[in-house]
Amino acid sequence: MSDTAALVKDAAADGQVDADGHILLRRDGAIATVTINRPAQRNAISFTMWTRLTELMRDLDADRNVRCVVICGAGGEAFSAGADISDFDEYRSDSTRGRVYNRAVDGLLETVAEIGTPVISMIRGFAAGGGCELAVATDLRIATEESRLGIPVARLGITIGHREMYGLVNLVGKGNAMYILLSGRLLDADEALRIGLVNQVVPSDQLEDVTYKLASDIANLAPLSHAVNKKTMNQVLAKPSLNLTPEEADLPLTQFDTRDYHEGFRAFLEKRRPEFIGE
Repeated sequence: MSDTAALVKDAAADGQVDADGHILLRRDGAIATVTINRPAQRNAISFTMWTRLTELMRDLDADRNVRCVVICGAGGEAFSAGADISDFDEYRSDSTRGRVYNRAVDGLLETVAEIGTPVISMIRGFAAGGGCELAVATDLRIATEESRLGIPVARLGITIGHREMYGLVNLVGKGNAMYILLSGRLLDADEALRIGLVNQVVPSDQLEDVTYKLASDIANLAPLSHAVNKKTMNQVLAKPSLNLTPEEADLPLTQFDTRDYHEGFRAFLEKRRPEFIGE
């Protein structure tokens, strides 16, 4: 059990996950909500928080009772301003230290993208820099009409890494990715929706209702189907030529050997709601 898992257990799976209270966890049935809780710092993510969030996401993915994760920021100003700039002197003052920091960031983004559990970003306010990169790594993004998103790294004289670039280009395409990076702008919600940076834009007072309705719909479907669809998606992105190994090619077929498939099939024939158990 990781340190984060122990903290989650001690908090009865509802409360702060780190000692500083900068990461909060709330469960409501099969839905877990992870809140970045630094509203005074616009929910900037510290070096330690990148690692803690990675551990937490892995622990939630290992919990069979969790069927969907929602990530959000505390307060109404920001989803996350990204990497905490106060860390830069210590962790990003040269390439050697920057390498360690980038590994921590990549660890979270890779984990979010590759775990089997679906992850939704609930974006209120702005998502900038690493905050936008985190949202890109999640499976779905719901934003308010007032939200603004972008990765203005050129304003600081730095760049995004390969992992971040990979996710951004796959989401919005080369042209839009370069527009985001070269302009250094924060896009308004309508433009973000137009280029595919977010999936849906809703009025501010409807954000939670829409997001949690979607999370509930996801949680009520077959969790193994979600997990395999995510894995298949990652395989297709990694090998667009579909030059797959036999094991990779057979991945979709594994569902036919699950209890959930037979339950879903019988439930369809019997015109009832299926009860998926993740096996």
